[in-house]
Amino acid sequence: MSEFKSILFESTGPVSVLTLNRPETLNALTFDMMREVQDALTQVEADRNIRALIITGAGRGFCSGQDLRSRAAPDADLIQVYMASFFRPIMGIRRCRVPVIMAINGVAAGAGFSLALAGDVVLASRSAKFIQLFSGVGLIPDLGSTYLLPRAIGRARALKMMLTGEPLSAEVAHSWGLVAECLEDDRLLPTAHALASKLAAGPTRALAATRMMVDEGDSRDFEGQFRRELEVQQEMRASRDAREGVAAFVEKRRPIFRGE
Repeated sequence: MSEFKSILFESTGPVSVLTLNRPETLNALTFDMMREVQDALTQVEADRNIRALIITGAGRGFCSGQDLRSRAAPDADLIQVYMASFFRPIMGIRRCRVPVIMAINGVAAGAGFSLALAGDVVLASRSAKFIQLFSGVGLIPDLGSTYLLPRAIGRARALKMMLTGEPLSAEVAHSWGLVAECLEDDRLLPTAHALASKLAAGPTRALAATRMMVDEGDSRDFEGQFRRELEVQQEMRASRDAREGVAAFVEKRRPIFRGE
């Protein structure tokens, strides 16, 4: 694995853990950090032994947002800079070839909230808080929040969070469906690892395709989505994992999936 300065990236068996590692700033995002996140995702894509990914934060928070001291060059095209530095890794998470679990261990604010929304399964410690703090500094939500948050909790709740900047507790986030589980702080990472291990033992190609279908569903009518499911299912039936799954079912044994 490569050496990083702003993140930690390590693997235990088929599960890799990417830790935002600027605890002195509550892991505020910088251009350098996001480049390192992209480099780590590139390793995940290349290493077929990695079959699940956990993303979390070091110290007492997940991510406090973008570090406002980290700025692009004065003459830079800001849209192009942010598309290259922030969109690319966030989309890399959303399209990762393996399941991605977000383990939110404290505050997830601003851009950090946007980052949390990019994962497949969001787990939160009881001490976690989610804050759309953009309006407090005269800005609009960005890095995908206006797309992802309303789809997660509905327009009315999302707008209230965005307009007021009021924090959302982990318990309420769970009741709203923003997070899959709200856990005692000391159970967050063990639970994330257990879930990651379970998913890593599964048919990861089919799991990634399932995420793709859910994400694409908003852009199609029912008939179009029904047809697309059949198209993707036809591809899956030809996969090694599907053949193994059927054989294991017939033979009444546990399947051995390889993500192929």
